[in-house]
Amino acid sequence: MAVRELPRVNTKTYTVDDVWALECDPANEGRYFYLIDGELHEDPMPNWTHSELAALIAYLLLLYVKPRKLGSVNVELSAHPPDTRRTLLVPDIAFTRAARVPEPRPKGYAPLFPDIAIEIKSPSNSMSQLRRKAEIYLRHGSEIVWLVLPEQSEVEEWRLDDEGQMQQQIIDHAGKLGGGTALPGFELELSLLFPPDNNGEDHAG
Repeated sequence: MAVRELPRVNTKTYTVDDVWALECDPANEGRYFYLIDGELHEDPMPNWTHSELAALIAYLLLLYVKPRKLGSVNVELSAHPPDTRRTLLVPDIAFTRAARVPEPRPKGYAPLFPDIAIEIKSPSNSMSQLRRKAEIYLRHGSEIVWLVLPEQSEVEEWRLDDEGQMQQQIIDHAGKLGGGTALPGFELELSLLFPPDNNGEDHAG
């Protein structure tokens, strides 16, 4: 009896160099790729709400960071941990303390994760995807991760506790985010991101 051979699964392990080649290909213009342990993924294009929130959060961070010369605020920063080229993430907004900002500035992907990484959920993102990213950021140098959830008008804040365990806090539209030791003194009122609509109801994006 003949045994049918199953189709082989593509097990290629990607690196940041492969992603660079993909993004330099004109056929991929406007596409967002990222890597987790050599596995290639693609993020959806940001919609109106996503883009608007990213611009606003970056603006509010810059208002605090720039006059105090505290570091660098970036949008769509492609970055990988310094000890591996098989993981590459692209936080929607990132803050990196001045002491950690590489000099000269990288011409390619940044070889470090930011102190604060911010991801905004798109309709096609799953929470498991975002939380997986949050853990990777924290395990490789980030201090705080904010997962901004427009449909719920809230933010999931993730940190590591003293024992290295993931700790989650859900902050609703009436609360505020704090920069912790990564960005001392910084506060972001979520009512600025999720203002009530004209009927006094919460705006959910």
